[in-house]
This record gives sequence, structure tokens and C-alpha cells, in this order.
Amino acid sequence: MSVFDQATIAARRAKAERSFAGNGATVLVGAGNPIVKPGGLDQTYEFQPHPHYYWLTGERRSGGVLAWDPGAGWTHFVRPVTAEERLWEGDPEAPAGEDVAKLADWLKGRKVAALGSPIKDIAADEAASTALRESLDAARRPKDAAELAILARAVTATAAGYAKARKLLRPGITERELQIELEAAMFRAGAETTGYGTIVGSGPNGAVLHFEPGPRKVAADDVVLIDAGGAIAGYTADVTRTFPASGRFTPEQQAICDIVAAAHAEGIRRCRPGTEWHDVHRSAAEVIATGLRDAGILRGNPANLADSGAVALFLPHGIGHMVGLGVRDVGGRAPGREVDRFCCGARVRVDMPLEAGFLMTIEPGIYFVPAILDNAEKREKFKDAVDWDGLARWRKVGGVRIEDNVLVTGSEPRVTTAEIPQ
Repeated sequence: MSVFDQATIAARRAKAERSFAGNGATVLVGAGNPIVKPGGLDQTYEFQPHPHYYWLTGERRSGGVLAWDPGAGWTHFVRPVTAEERLWEGDPEAPAGEDVAKLADWLKGRKVAALGSPIKDIAADEAASTALRESLDAARRPKDAAELAILARAVTATAAGYAKARKLLRPGITERELQIELEAAMFRAGAETTGYGTIVGSGPNGAVLHFEPGPRKVAADDVVLIDAGGAIAGYTADVTRTFPASGRFTPEQQAICDIVAAAHAEGIRRCRPGTEWHDVHRSAAEVIATGLRDAGILRGNPANLADSGAVALFLPHGIGHMVGLGVRDVGGRAPGREVDRFCCGARVRVDMPLEAGFLMTIEPGIYFVPAILDNAEKREKFKDAVDWDGLARWRKVGGVRIEDNVLVTGSEPRVTTAEIPQ
């Protein structure tokens, strides 16, 4: 059963039709099929429908294909429920539609473009498929009211998890214990799952961008970086907070947190229609470069420190990405731009101007990563830009990141995760 009402689905399909019109192709959007676990015999990974299919149908059953034909309109081909499914899984509900076994005959004589997950034994026009895929991505980027409503519920569940983690955080607790209690609180508050692997990094582990929590016990002088998001119906929040283990930051930790908070505020301020996402990153990177210069870590003009990539020694990732239907929602780049264009020494996941309705993460951070700071080539390249001898007192900070989800509107940016205290 679709999680979206028929009016929402109809509005989305109307947007998709406008993007498909004039191409002359019959467009197929595949849901995909479960992936078998290696060595798992009949076991599969949890199925997730392709976002293109899910956005246009609201259905999460595997094996389906949604078709649009310039003359016939929309036809939904679905996989019927089998006796074996009823035996092992109960009585799953299949959406109304034609048996997917009829698809091949239905397609005869039609030019086909294929989107979503690959569809077996379908010969599709690659050029048409690429063009229409980009058009559908563009249609999906602005969030509609139904999506924002689900995301608000996901944020509320995420807030419950963070509240529990803050209550339990103390020296001696392990990263894994914090993860378990945070996730359990999110589930109790309505989250169906997590949107991605929860990150809990204490002390030096906070400098590992996607750290998987382990048995390390939190020390009294640690900062603890938590990056977690509860997900509902495929939509996820994506939030990071950094806490002092003993309730108060050391002077070095406080200085770094203040710089990151200033960059975070600048990134949010810049989230307005027409602003290039790379410019959002550059603005935040210059704030970080200024703060690190004032702290005596970097040397030189902040704009030069950003553009040269020196700031990427401490901010090695982009300012953020699109979020919503999955933790990496849509994204991409404006037509004609090169793949993976760097900005201020970092690969930035989105390369286009912002539009009203985009939901973006703003997640600046400062990290003291041994693999970066001990790299001989980087030390030589940036020998004049960094006070290498003075880094020792700062390295024990580990990593600090603040992340919120920001909705671009026609006026002021709206922080949709503001209910989670920093």
C-alpha cells in the first residue's frame, strides 16, 4: 500500500510527464529486485526500491515496472504475490496493475528509455535514458509537502535518540553502548530504521569521518562526535552533534567548536535560491580558514588558504549534500559541468545552484587526521601555510562536526532539525 495519497502521486507523475514529453520514448521505471547475500543461499539484503520508482508509485514491492507511454499514459506492471511468499512472509499486499510478465509483449514496436533499476531483457535507448534520467532527477529535487511531513516525523524520532544519548553520555560508557541506546530511543519514537550507519566517535575516533562505533570507552577529556538519523518510509534525517564527555570543553576543544559553529551558521545563511552550492562550501571554508588562522594553526590570507586547499587539511569533505529519500538524495551537477569538481581542496557532492524546495545538509567540521597531517607531500606543499610545530596541542581534539538539514525556501532558510540542541 502506498504511503502517499493519490493526489500526491498524481502531482508527481504530472511533473514527470512534463519532463518526459517530446522525447517520443516509452519510459520504464524499474523497482529493482532483492540482492542475494554472498554465500547466503536464499537470504537477501533488505529490499529498497529504486528512488525513481518509489517516488512515482509510493510502493516498496520488488519486481515492479512503472511505464509511461506518450499515447497510453501510465501503466503499472507488478509482480503478483506467489504461494511461496504467502508461506514464508504471510500475505504481502501487491499494488494493483498488470502482471509484469506481460511487459515484453506490451513493449513490442516501442522505442524504450529505461530509468530506475535495470530491467532484465529490455533493450533501451541509452541516450534517451540518460536525458530522461536527468530530467526526472530535476523533478525530484524539490521536496513536496508529503515528503516534508514524513521527514518531520523522522526528525522528531532522531531528536529522541539524541536526547537519550546526551543523558547517558559520561566517561566510561562505550561508543557501542551509546549507539544502542540512541537507536533504541529513535525506534521507540517512531523511526522504522536508521537512514545510515550510526557514527559514534570518541577522542581520536571523531577524526574518522564514517567511524563505526566500537568498544572504546569514552575518556573524561574526550569530545564525542555522533552522526545519526532515524528513517521513516525511506526518508531520513541526517544530523551530527559533538559533545564534551564531562560536560565542558577544554579551551582547545571550545575554540575548534566555535569555529565550526561559525562556519555552520554561515553555510545556513547562504542557503538561498540561486546560490551556487560550491559558493556555500567556499564561504564556510573561508570561515574555517579564518578561525584556524586566528588560533595560530594556519598562516596567511583566509581566501588563499581556502582556494589553495590548505583548509582541506582540516576540512577534507564538502559542506553537505541533498538529503531526504535516502541520505544521499538525488544530488548531481548542472548540465555541462565536469564530474567531481573540487572546491577549496574538497570534492563537493552537489554542483548546481540551489532552488526553493531543496533540502540540504550543512555539516562543516574540523578534523585532526593523522593520515593527512603526517603526509610528507602535504607537509611540503603547505609548509608555509601551517604551524606544523604547534599542532600537537590541537591534535588530541580529534574531530568536531555540526550538521543540520536546511530547507531552501523563497525567503529565509529553514533548519528542519532545529529541535535537536547543539
